[in-house]
Amino acid sequence: MKKLIKYTFVILLIIAGYFAFNTYPKLDIVSGFSSKSIASHLFIADRAQEFTEKEDNDVPSMNLASSEVDIAMKSVTSRALGIKKRKAIFRKGVGVVLLPVDATIIQDTYLKPNRDKTLKNLRYPYGELAQKDTFFTNVDYKKLQKAVDDAFVDTEYEIKKTRSVLVIYKDQIISEKYTQGFNEKSIFLGWSMAKSVTSAVLGVLERKGIITLTDNNLFTEWQSDDRKDITLANLLNMNSGLEWEEDYTKICDVTKMLFIESDMSKVQRVKLLSGTPNESWNYSSGTCNMLSGFIRNQFKSHQEYLDFWYTELIDKIGMNSMLIETDYSGNYVGSSYAWATTRDWAKFGLLYLHNGNWNGEQIINKSWVDFSRKPTNGSDGVYGGHFWLNAGGKFPDVPRDMYSCNGYQGQYVFIIPSKDLVIVRTGLKENPDFNVNVFLKEIIGSIE
Repeated sequence: MKKLIKYTFVILLIIAGYFAFNTYPKLDIVSGFSSKSIASHLFIADRAQEFTEKEDNDVPSMNLASSEVDIAMKSVTSRALGIKKRKAIFRKGVGVVLLPVDATIIQDTYLKPNRDKTLKNLRYPYGELAQKDTFFTNVDYKKLQKAVDDAFVDTEYEIKKTRSVLVIYKDQIISEKYTQGFNEKSIFLGWSMAKSVTSAVLGVLERKGIITLTDNNLFTEWQSDDRKDITLANLLNMNSGLEWEEDYTKICDVTKMLFIESDMSKVQRVKLLSGTPNESWNYSSGTCNMLSGFIRNQFKSHQEYLDFWYTELIDKIGMNSMLIETDYSGNYVGSSYAWATTRDWAKFGLLYLHNGNWNGEQIINKSWVDFSRKPTNGSDGVYGGHFWLNAGGKFPDVPRDMYSCNGYQGQYVFIIPSKDLVIVRTGLKENPDFNVNVFLKEIIGSIE
């Protein structure tokens, strides 16, 4: 009997040790993701807690979390296994902020961006008026409709989870579809599509002569070591050589940054070199948030930093639905947290399709757009300047000049200059579960 008790104790000790080593540290991230996601979808996109938990939070380990919504305080508190509590709070103008571990309150006063959402008396995409009925004789509309419909139809082998598709040809919407419960006013989280927006903000700074792609010695912490040689182009190309691990299945640099850190702009800035700049391509959300901090350093005040993204880019091209959330320290989370309607995401794609020109005004230099779509050294032609590319032929039936903003769970803005096309797709499944090659091939094939 004593041996049985002893063995049982040892087994329980092993189980407890395994839990302490593997599961317990993850709980802060689980409860952090849960509270942040539910709060953002509820208070930004007006989606019910139950819907978000069933759909957007249907990812590994999220079943460990239970959440409570406080409508009056516009907050969500989540607990993982009932023992790790995290709280997320909505603040008008800057979205939902995830409070640091063990924090329960946040300052009532905070800075928020000044916005100009004046509607322009122009037809979409340059205003909010309806487009003229336009019929293109070279478009097979029946074939196009089938291509779009196919993106929503699940099969025995594919669960596509598409929420919206928008096809723009020669600045005209030629197809638009939403799944049940969504429409043209629905707000979608772009996840890493935000990285392309951050790049565009830097492009505006470059056009104004404030920065250049060859700038180096970018942060004071780097002045006394080899990191001073890292250029702005290296950072945009994800080719800085800095240490970084981006794996959402475990505790690592990116999950700790998004769900633990209070100042996301500093996380990669303190990393050391593990490779050689321009020879060590490594996708990093930390790099993008570090760039958000770099943008902040170009202004005398935090208010100017907050305003600039909207006044010089987002509101200027009429993306009035867009909201970029900040972290606890007030930095835009340029890696991951940009929200907009499908039509407004398409406007961003059109800005790049037209080489940075918006209805006659040059917002970003054409040279910046060219840089954005030039393959990064070491990426096998799949990555440029905070945009994904098809230069290496990853999608064999799609033109090589296609480039795109990509986000977690299958958010896409595809830009295809040779076909004069911008195509937006939002959903909960990404390539290869959602077959991008077939999707684009069928749409392109409907246009002669």
